[in-house]
Amino acid sequence: MKTPPRSEPESFRARALGISLTVKDIEKSVAWYCDVVGFHLDRKIEQDGRVRGAVILAGDVRMILNQDDGAKGWDRLKGEGFSFNLVTIQNVDDLADRIESHGGMLETQPADMPWGVRSFRLRDPDGYKFAISQPLNSR
Repeated sequence: MKTPPRSEPESFRARALGISLTVKDIEKSVAWYCDVVGFHLDRKIEQDGRVRGAVILAGDVRMILNQDDGAKGWDRLKGEGFSFNLVTIQNVDDLADRIESHGGMLETQPADMPWGVRSFRLRDPDGYKFAISQPLNSR
């Protein structure tokens, strides 16, 4: 399918999106994203002999998890007003089952959406919300 011509030229052409999340407990978050969701640890980032961050991968998606330093308070809310979507051609029902079988809790069960995807939502240990979606035409 060809994209229709635009009336104005694009002013910005992004090729990928990287995301960086500040987390309360770096080891707990790395374990959750890798063991529960299925990301892979690419590397840990150390500073002064302590793990301060981690780079995790899932396909072409790269995320950085950063250890909160507490400067803004340990009880500050994280993840409010923010959500991201990960798109895959994998079967989202199978992914949701895997996440639940590894101790993850879904916020919504997989369902077909009117915008042409099958999707479910979940929340990480710090409250960051995201969806995992599969285009309906890839099933």
